[in-house]
Amino acid sequence: MMSNSLMMHEAIRGKHGSFAMLDIGTTKVVCFIGHLTADGVQINGVGHQLCKGMKSGAITDVGGVEASILAAVHAAEQMAGEPIENVMVSVNGVSLKSRSVSIELEVAGDAAHDHDIVDLIHEGCASLEDESHTILHAFPIQYYLDATKGLSDPRGMAGHVLGTELHVVTANNIFLKNITNCVARCHLNIDGYVMASHASALACLTEDERELGVTLIDMGGGVTSFSVFAGGKNIFSDAIPVGGKHVSNDIARGLSTTLIHAERLKTIHGSAIGSVKDAEVMIEVPQLGEEDEDEAALMPRSHLVGVVRPRMEEIFEMVRSKLEAAGVDRAAGRRCVLTGGGSQMIGVTDLASRMLSKQVRKGRPIEIPGLAEMASGPSFATAIGMVQFLTHQPWEESLLHDAHYGHRFIRMTDRVKQWFRRNV
Repeated sequence: MMSNSLMMHEAIRGKHGSFAMLDIGTTKVVCFIGHLTADGVQINGVGHQLCKGMKSGAITDVGGVEASILAAVHAAEQMAGEPIENVMVSVNGVSLKSRSVSIELEVAGDAAHDHDIVDLIHEGCASLEDESHTILHAFPIQYYLDATKGLSDPRGMAGHVLGTELHVVTANNIFLKNITNCVARCHLNIDGYVMASHASALACLTEDERELGVTLIDMGGGVTSFSVFAGGKNIFSDAIPVGGKHVSNDIARGLSTTLIHAERLKTIHGSAIGSVKDAEVMIEVPQLGEEDEDEAALMPRSHLVGVVRPRMEEIFEMVRSKLEAAGVDRAAGRRCVLTGGGSQMIGVTDLASRMLSKQVRKGRPIEIPGLAEMASGPSFATAIGMVQFLTHQPWEESLLHDAHYGHRFIRMTDRVKQWFRRNV
């Protein structure tokens, strides 16, 4: 079943007018409302709300997620001064699968044309289709025509056999259905889905980084997702069900404090790498069950670091293992960019550099007109990248979109003809 980014709603592709983005994360929901104009993009409304009812990117309580979505959307609508009916939704988690396929077809004429590209991508997607998954994205990594490889756009070139390497991202149908039903309960229609790590990469990576090879790691609350780019293309994406919320849980258990205080301790005093002064610096840790905060225990900061570091090491070790197992670590080059709320802790870039053997920097999303400073940080990278996904489509997307509506018209015509044969 081919879906969304390949067949996205006509109203938001290449048209002036309003759009809405909905980023449903494990710890927060973000809604952007904006307008496409001749001059670019303008964000008019922003809403964000703590998310309840999500665990590691999957819905565990429909009512909680519904309430969080409604609150975020209402805030964005109030700021924008207009209601919305359609949204593009981010998806994340281990229910997404990254698959690669090579496909070849004979060129219909004396040179490659638009319809050859469309047929090639459709054929590649069809070879991976199954009843339990839906295709979200199909990224052509490169094209080749006869013996000529590494082509970025073979249209107009003479040849006999056209081929491509596709990176196809699929999602479990049950996972998508749960998200769709939850959004529908909020009286919203889904225009399409966008993989969260791909969106974050569009927001935070430079063009040179994507071309030379880089790994984008989005450290969310319940999921750490990552995408590998080389040659300007997304060549691999995956996720692990561990994130910043797990660090907070570890702190709460390890230091016998509440989850609220654990989150505060992580934000203010947390570090992924220890220092010689940690044993000397004392921090106040309110104890679980103690109503009087004046009775907070004093602990050396080294205790906190001793809880935080193992979990952060586990996250980067799991990412490294996934990259090595997929065989893309070398293609990803020596660069790594961290984004998401979990990337902001002290020492995270240094630890990532040691664990992944790469040059690591923190990624900050690009600036978008109308977006306030408070909604422009790494925690909003996915939502910002979704806007980029909408406004900076590769040339294949417009071909696939036009082909979709053309094919739909042909199928409708065929059904009309069949009805006349049976009834007239």
